[in-house]
Amino acid sequence: MCQYSAQDGFAADWHLVHYGSRAQGGPGLIILEASAVVPEGRISSADLGIWKDEHIPGLQRIAAFLHSQGVRVGIQLAHAGRKGSMSVPFAGERLLLPAEGGWQPVAPSALAFSSDYAVPQALDQAGIAAVVEAFRQATHRALAAGFDFVEIHAAHGYLLHQFMSPLANRRTDTYGGSFQNRTRLTIEVVDAVRAEWPAHLPLFVRISATDWAEGGWNADESVDLSRLFREHGVDLVDVSSGGQVPNAQIPAGPGFQVEFASRIRLEAGIPTAAVGLITEPAQANAILAQGEADLVLLGRAQLSDPYWPVHAAAALGEPASWLPQYLRAAPRHSAARSPVIRPEKG
Repeated sequence: MCQYSAQDGFAADWHLVHYGSRAQGGPGLIILEASAVVPEGRISSADLGIWKDEHIPGLQRIAAFLHSQGVRVGIQLAHAGRKGSMSVPFAGERLLLPAEGGWQPVAPSALAFSSDYAVPQALDQAGIAAVVEAFRQATHRALAAGFDFVEIHAAHGYLLHQFMSPLANRRTDTYGGSFQNRTRLTIEVVDAVRAEWPAHLPLFVRISATDWAEGGWNADESVDLSRLFREHGVDLVDVSSGGQVPNAQIPAGPGFQVEFASRIRLEAGIPTAAVGLITEPAQANAILAQGEADLVLLGRAQLSDPYWPVHAAAALGEPASWLPQYLRAAPRHSAARSPVIRPEKG
């Protein structure tokens, strides 16, 4: 989840401590936040970046520490499109002025996300090709930084999702109109990333299964797209929803997006991750036990509790993997088995 704590895209001590504390809580994997593949692909001026080689050492430092805690680590490759050039959310979200370092956002069409956002510039063919190349180069940097997997962010109303949805894409060329045309850029990015990323390392794609709005991207199209992902070398679809329009009617509730992950897994024949208001250990465990998804990914739950995984293991009566430094805090009540000391790695 975005920390909005970078300067010029560079990972800071905050990122090391933030992700490091989550790694000490016992997760199987961690995905670093949406990292812009180009400067104009940021949501805010404080977004993490991966658009230049100078970003590699800071990201490498984080990946190395997470590996030392026995955690697999990936990074989201992202482009905000028309949702860019905004201030950080916790500082009063608003459009950045040019004097404040604001920039011209780009999108499939010159349609603003809302009246609070800039009207984007519609990408031409050269601009689209540059986006694909930026994702490819970012993938090369992710490999150099030592990540175990990458995730293409094609959800939440950001650029790739904008191209996929008729609510943001009014183009009449080969990137607009039909399902094939609207998904063309996303597939081109997948192909560019997959060609750069080693075949033995996983490639995830995050999508919004539905826009929750009439005339928008929908669950049927998500299933069809996921079938294409499988054919183009994607290993897992991370299934979220929404983010395309500000007035979407989203029936948020515990596990409200799991049905989409389950349907894509069943109908498209590709592994999925379930996300969204999954907060309780028994709830997360049931999703996996019932075959609704292959992974459960936590966001807000682990912002609230960095040690959610070891606490969940205790709640489920399973051995939790505790660091020796924290072993004195391990629960020893009757519901939990004896804690397991997790060895540190070099």
